[in-house]
Amino acid sequence: MPQYRKDGVTRRLCASVHLDDEFAQVVDGELTGDRLDAIGLTLGVNFVALARHARVAVRRRAALDRQLAGLCAASAVSLAVGLWGLASGHGSVAQVGIYGPLGVLAAAWLLVHHAQSRARAAAHEVFRTSPEKSENLAPPVEPEAEAWLHDLKRANVLPYADEAAREKPFVGSGTVLRKVAVWQPIDVSKPAEAPGGGKLTMRPFDAVDLHTYVARQMESIAGLDGLRARNRLYVLGSHAYLLPDLVPDRTRRPRAQIPKQLVQAGLQNPGAAMRTHLCLERIGEGGRIIVSMYLRAILNRPSLTWEVATYAIPPLGARFYRVNQLPLAPFDHWWSLVRYATSHTWPELRGAPGRIRGRGRWQRKRTKYLKKWRRDITNQHLVYDYGAPDSLRERISDWEQAGHNERSDAADFLNRLQQGVLTATERFLEDHHVDTSSFDKAQQIINTQTYNINNVNGPSNIGNNNQINHPNAPQGNGPSGPGGGTPPKP
Repeated sequence: MPQYRKDGVTRRLCASVHLDDEFAQVVDGELTGDRLDAIGLTLGVNFVALARHARVAVRRRAALDRQLAGLCAASAVSLAVGLWGLASGHGSVAQVGIYGPLGVLAAAWLLVHHAQSRARAAAHEVFRTSPEKSENLAPPVEPEAEAWLHDLKRANVLPYADEAAREKPFVGSGTVLRKVAVWQPIDVSKPAEAPGGGKLTMRPFDAVDLHTYVARQMESIAGLDGLRARNRLYVLGSHAYLLPDLVPDRTRRPRAQIPKQLVQAGLQNPGAAMRTHLCLERIGEGGRIIVSMYLRAILNRPSLTWEVATYAIPPLGARFYRVNQLPLAPFDHWWSLVRYATSHTWPELRGAPGRIRGRGRWQRKRTKYLKKWRRDITNQHLVYDYGAPDSLRERISDWEQAGHNERSDAADFLNRLQQGVLTATERFLEDHHVDTSSFDKAQQIINTQTYNINNVNGPSNIGNNNQINHPNAPQGNGPSGPGGGTPPKP
């Protein structure tokens, strides 16, 4: 049967930056711009590819605006010359004031048509036709920015914004499917019965051993191919500077990877607003939906328990499906471009100087903001919040695009993850010769818990019938509804 592309979401977003100038500007600023704070996790999106295509789109937009602004200036000069000729009685010169603006308008039409044609060709290539990896279809951006984005794919640390500390430290993970819960404690102080009678000698273990075992075994135990499991240290943004390996330079953005010893320390001996969680992430077909479970083993002998939180990110918003509507037949494609150029030439021409000034003002404001903070950090030792407030993938998602298939997949993933953690824990205890009678009692209580949010901390939830419920979401399989959320600010 036909299958979704594994990089389908990446290709759709790369196509969208070519078709949506505002989104391209936002992505370029967020992924490659100068900053002090962290950005959210990639979550199934190839940020390197997206950054490259966004840069191409931004440069194309800037070049078009410069050309159109030049035509505006030429039109103004032509009009002034024509008025002078009319006032001085030079008829041939006055004609310049009549035909000059018409020539400028015709040139602008050609420029708008050409730019849109290039944008659609790039979107069509990356989304539909090219078998090449999407990141190979655009030139690289700055090496430093690409290296940081590559590290972000395997991030083992994430500073989260202070404003998220109260409710949602797992920033960018989507809708809360269940608030943070602590499972029933398990007594791990008693040795298991030996086959021939007596007691077995318990093998010593710590929380790091349990995390490592669950991370390695979960994919096969839960039956979730492609499950991503990684220990990750979550750090409160205003405390990130306390880790020199995370923020070696307080005037630069934090790193995405730190030594694994620090990640382990965050589990064994949690520090000031620093805790390590086992992050389990399962991406659905084509990346349309992402379900995450965050675990932390709490081993305070004689008891063991799990801190558990679950989240889901729905499909992309409707605005990112425009690439599906691009006409492909030769005549339809030609006519669509003609209509686009005809309807957009005057607004594009008139607004070009304003857009150039607006980008310049934004850049100056951003530079001034960063300069002030860097000066205050250096001279006054002020504490900066380096935490990420969310993720790009979360921000552009929309539950109205989630059909029956995505909802049932999410329910299946969550059930498998919960049961997989329980099974892996039981096997781990058995391997370490721990009596599991207490675990059996705890498991009965844990299995009665359901993922039911009742509209708290987000509009979506999973009910007792293993179905994700959303009071306003459509029940069909296909994308529908208005488009996809507010784009991120650069």
